[in-house]
Amino acid sequence: MKATLLGKKVILVPYMKEHVPRYHQWMQHPALLQATGSEPLTLQEEYDMQLSWTQDPNKQTFIVLDKDLIVGDFVDGNAHTEAMVGDVNIYMNDVDDLHLAEIEIMIAEPKSRSKGLGKESVEMMMAFAVKNFGIQTFRAKIGESNAASLNLFRKMGFEDITYSEIFKEVTLELSVQNPKCKELLTSVGGLSVLL
Repeated sequence: MKATLLGKKVILVPYMKEHVPRYHQWMQHPALLQATGSEPLTLQEEYDMQLSWTQDPNKQTFIVLDKDLIVGDFVDGNAHTEAMVGDVNIYMNDVDDLHLAEIEIMIAEPKSRSKGLGKESVEMMMAFAVKNFGIQTFRAKIGESNAASLNLFRKMGFEDITYSEIFKEVTLELSVQNPKCKELLTSVGGLSVLL
């Protein structure tokens, strides 16, 4: 599903091939690779990955645009690479629970961190996933050294459910039935979606 989501601070746009070079630059940074649990890819592998994201019905990804960095007026369908600051994703890969989605957020640009962009992006993605895919539970897997992400998800009401000593990773979950989640989803209830 190709959609653009308009928030107060961010615009979430589909991951397009025009975004790949900048995304590839981010994913060469050792700290981002560690925080996201990723391996470095070649530029061609990154293009292949972008294509697979657009074709896999069990994955949804959006590039996060910082509204403050958009040059001129926002035009839907334009990549607006100047305003790219990260991405937000969901994976719906649990065959035992089709209403569960793993959610990830990355704000790669240091100048756009600590501005609430990650929180708003996660809330918007959650609202989109509930409305369009019937997701009832969100899961986040975060490395124990990624204090900023752990803090963000815990503040949003996600609760620790398991810890992997091998991967040094905390798994957190939030049900849409949780009052905190209902409050979050209500706050983005008027989400503007361009299809």
